[in-house]
Amino acid sequence: MKSIALLATAAAALSLVSASAFAAPDAEAAQKYAKDNGCTKCHAVDKTKKGPPYQKTAAKYKGKADAEAKLFDQLTKGPKVKFEDGTEEEHKALDTKESAQIKNLVQWILAQ
Repeated sequence: MKSIALLATAAAALSLVSASAFAAPDAEAAQKYAKDNGCTKCHAVDKTKKGPPYQKTAAKYKGKADAEAKLFDQLTKGPKVKFEDGTEEEHKALDTKESAQIKNLVQWILAQ
């Protein structure tokens, strides 16, 4: 009987952790963070500016298990990016000390 109660308690705790792990991103905080870091100079949700729209980025990574990790790296390592007009430049790297904010931004972008 004790083992059943313990198992039920463990299952309930696991479901709470799982639910919080898949919580929706904070859209308002993500948009503010993107604006404060200059992301909106080159990106918009649904319009191509100098960089691709967030919807296009979300579509590129849709269904890929490593989407969050790849986009996080893209935003924090400052790789060279190529634009539709053929020009290249280094992507601005976001400060990894703000990893929770960057993760929220990544999740918001992927939800577009």
